[in-house]
Amino acid sequence: MHYALRKSGSCVLGFCDSKCAVRCSKASLQDRCLKYCGICCEECHCVPSGTYGNKDECPCYRDKKNSKDGSKCP
Repeated sequence: MHYALRKSGSCVLGFCDSKCAVRCSKASLQDRCLKYCGICCEECHCVPSGTYGNKDECPCYRDKKNSKDGSKCP
């Protein structure tokens, strides 16, 4: 299932908050997961479904890299 964002403004935060809450629900470092998921969601306007994997649903989210060339988005 692909979660694409179609609205802007405050809807972005509500969309990202709810999708990242699901995405990070099983993360051991939940605050960190929510932070980076939120950053990626705001930039990419989507969050992959489930708590892990499924990143092909959102290529922007999948392809974001951190400074160590690892995945930026959880």
